[in-house]
Amino acid sequence: MADEIHTTRDPDGTTHTTTVIDREPRRGGGIGLGLIFLAAILIAAFFAFQFLANDKAQSGAITEAAQKVGGAAEDVGDAAQKAVE
Repeated sequence: MADEIHTTRDPDGTTHTTTVIDREPRRGGGIGLGLIFLAAILIAAFFAFQFLANDKAQSGAITEAAQKVGGAAEDVGDAAQKAVE
């Protein structure tokens, strides 16, 4: 950091002083941006896991229904075979 002081003197004898303060640029915007990015990833992951869990439940229900239909078809086949005998 470098400060500069400029003094100027007018012909009538009055002086004017100007001080220039050189400050380093602020840093740390990356931290806030990183936190926002992290929050977005966490929210996206939450919704992805919700979708996958819902998809698993739906697949399980379809599998169970298919097994029940298969069992019923087997029962009908057995009944038909007994009727023929």
